[in-house]
Amino acid sequence: MTLRARVLTGAVLFAAVAAAGHESLARTPFDGNWSVLVVTERGSCDRAYRYPVRIVDGRVLYAGEGSFTISGGVSRNGTVRVSIRRGNQSAQGSGRLAVNSGRGTWTSPSNDCAGEWSAERR
Repeated sequence: MTLRARVLTGAVLFAAVAAAGHESLARTPFDGNWSVLVVTERGSCDRAYRYPVRIVDGRVLYAGEGSFTISGGVSRNGTVRVSIRRGNQSAQGSGRLAVNSGRGTWTSPSNDCAGEWSAERR
């Protein structure tokens, strides 16, 4: 998988699980292991990837191999906001989680790509 694809995919799946505003993060109903599917709908980024994600105290953590800088999380009401960076590539995502699933959108201005993500609890 190319570096660009990893950054975009990572951004999207992490976008699948991030926090709104400046709320303090504490144990949430969304904490646990998730599988995130990231799909490109615009641009030349790789078509789709699935990534393991872990939410701990509302913070989104990548549970796979790779080195990404991720900031964001999931709020108590399930609102997701995340920002991912690797080198000079970046992506942002947002959406909403329910008890066992979630969906949202992502965009990568650095690669001119965008798409949707979906998540399911593992």
